[in-house]
Amino acid sequence: MKVLRETEVSLAFDGGNNVGMLALFHTAQATIKKTAAHGIALVSVTDAWMSGRGAYYVEMIAKHGLVAIHTAASSRLVAPPGGIRPVLGTNPIAIAVPSSRGLIVLDMGTSAYMMTEVMLRERLGELLPEGVALGPGGEPTRDPTAARRGALLPFGGYKGFGLALMMQALGLLAGSSSDAESEYGYLFVAFRPDLIGSADAFERQVTHLI
Repeated sequence: MKVLRETEVSLAFDGGNNVGMLALFHTAQATIKKTAAHGIALVSVTDAWMSGRGAYYVEMIAKHGLVAIHTAASSRLVAPPGGIRPVLGTNPIAIAVPSSRGLIVLDMGTSAYMMTEVMLRERLGELLPEGVALGPGGEPTRDPTAARRGALLPFGGYKGFGLALMMQALGLLAGSSSDAESEYGYLFVAFRPDLIGSADAFERQVTHLI
């Protein structure tokens, strides 16, 4: 990995064509260090592959009392509502917030089904749920093999597609491109809650909300 650009509150990494889990672990560590020094940080990494469970990285950051947001652009697997060709990724978003009783974490893909689940169903010889995938000709399908050769659908129709589009756009900021070989782009946003108000009060309020 190498640094492409750095300011007091930002850091852009080239992931060096590494496995995503390795690149994002180091990126999350850098996010913690940068946020500790300046209260807020924007850290990105490109040229790294599939990163696995996004919750892991935001948990790393939030355990230091920080709010953490993580977005990911990924390879094209998802068709737009009304379309049949994959144009966006499953583009997950993960957010972690500290509370007085531990972390609250959201980690979700913006597709109706994840490709890893499609591949698992294919190996097990099981059908997919209704309404999550299209076959190679654009026909609705529950066959995981046909879905793998076709496209997934976004969750929640146009709303899920809109969220996926924004994740992909942030991926461009993080260094992904329209080149199918370099579509992965990861962004971390982290900040100390006490930049806005009392961190202790915020954590108590989050616990009450839960």
